[in-house]
Amino acid sequence: MSSQPKRKRQSSLGEHSRPPFIGALLRLTWQRVRSRIQEAVREAGFTDLEEAHLAVFSYPLPDGVRPSELARNMRMSRQAINYLVVQLEELGYLERRAPAGSDRRRIYLSERGKRVGETIYGCLRQLQAEWSSEVGKDSIQRLHGCAAATLDRGGTALG
Repeated sequence: MSSQPKRKRQSSLGEHSRPPFIGALLRLTWQRVRSRIQEAVREAGFTDLEEAHLAVFSYPLPDGVRPSELARNMRMSRQAINYLVVQLEELGYLERRAPAGSDRRRIYLSERGKRVGETIYGCLRQLQAEWSSEVGKDSIQRLHGCAAATLDRGGTALG
């Protein structure tokens, strides 16, 4: 046995090799984004939407998708998605109907649902503009590019 102390393996990430890791930073950032979305939706008068409903309004918006496809995209069970879709349908945000020539129903945004989507996208554009002024436009563009490239490499296509 050697009496020399073991050397710690140096990471090529330097100071970024310890918490908080990127995953945690992304989660915390997403929580901040989600809070702003909830605030914007309420301020726009959509006070009947609950936090769980907002998941259905994630990118890409569910307009013309099969329920099973929405469940897969949301990483939720079909039963859980169906529960949310029924509620959103009753509240007037979604419609389920079969496209011409098909007997399979798809999920579509109602006009009210489209307004929620516009509200959310407007909020996200405003938030991105705020972050651009805080950390610089180039930093936000690099962050966007890195996130998109990471998704592409992981097999998640951006529409």
